[in-house]
Amino acid sequence: MYYPTAQAWRDAPQKRVVLFAMSGLGKTHVSNILRDSGDWFHYSVDYRIGTRYMGEYIADNAKREAMKNPFLRELLMSDSIYIGSNITFENLSPLSSYLGKPGNPDMGGLAMDEYRRRQKQFEQAEVQALLDTNHFIRRSEELYQYPHFICDTGGSICEWVTPENPDDPVLKAVSSQALMVWIKGTEEHTAALIDRFDRAPKPMSYNPLFLERCWAEYLDLSGLSEAQVNPDAFIRWTYGQALANRQPLYEKMAQQWGVTIEASDMAGVSSQDDFITLIAEALPTA
Repeated sequence: MYYPTAQAWRDAPQKRVVLFAMSGLGKTHVSNILRDSGDWFHYSVDYRIGTRYMGEYIADNAKREAMKNPFLRELLMSDSIYIGSNITFENLSPLSSYLGKPGNPDMGGLAMDEYRRRQKQFEQAEVQALLDTNHFIRRSEELYQYPHFICDTGGSICEWVTPENPDDPVLKAVSSQALMVWIKGTEEHTAALIDRFDRAPKPMSYNPLFLERCWAEYLDLSGLSEAQVNPDAFIRWTYGQALANRQPLYEKMAQQWGVTIEASDMAGVSSQDDFITLIAEALPTA
């Protein structure tokens, strides 16, 4: 680990942390607290994806929809209006909307081939954004003179890595420059996340093999064709399975590459001092 002991962590003049967990367990909340202290540079992997790597895809998709409207088409063709995404750390809706959901086009669904294409774009973008972590660590120090660094990863980080591989390119690169910290939720947290998702389902990204298995199984169980699938019904059905599939991957990542913090403990963090103490308690004493 980047900080082998609690004392090494406390004594480090430059503290670097990468948070990973299911979406909704406080990664961004804690990152915002640290950023607001004035001493921490906040690197959001999802924001990097949505601006640097998928910003053009998102904008072009919006323009494609606008071109269907004769009034907007004329303005676009004459360069009279500009269309872009207003993505922020707190609002990643443009990215989610672009990823979309597979199923009935009359219900807002994408053809499965198009959905697969966008999923692959996201996979490539997330891997590259994770590998950019080291660049932003250097940038935060050299350009902005921040003493500390917090990386807020997306919930799908575990979809693209192999935790048991000591040479995994993403995990090896990231862990060589920062301490990886898993925010571990309980069964109650998982139930709450599923309930929240059921009320307002949103696009997700999945490992291709997992997605193909779920899609084939859903079509078989429902007896529907691809074009008949209710997009929200499919991703609701898939979400619980996705969380169950990710949990052991997160655990392996923490065991092999970092430390674990309970979500209930992380929820109690209200200052950078709280955070530093909590991390220290998760590290070996000697």
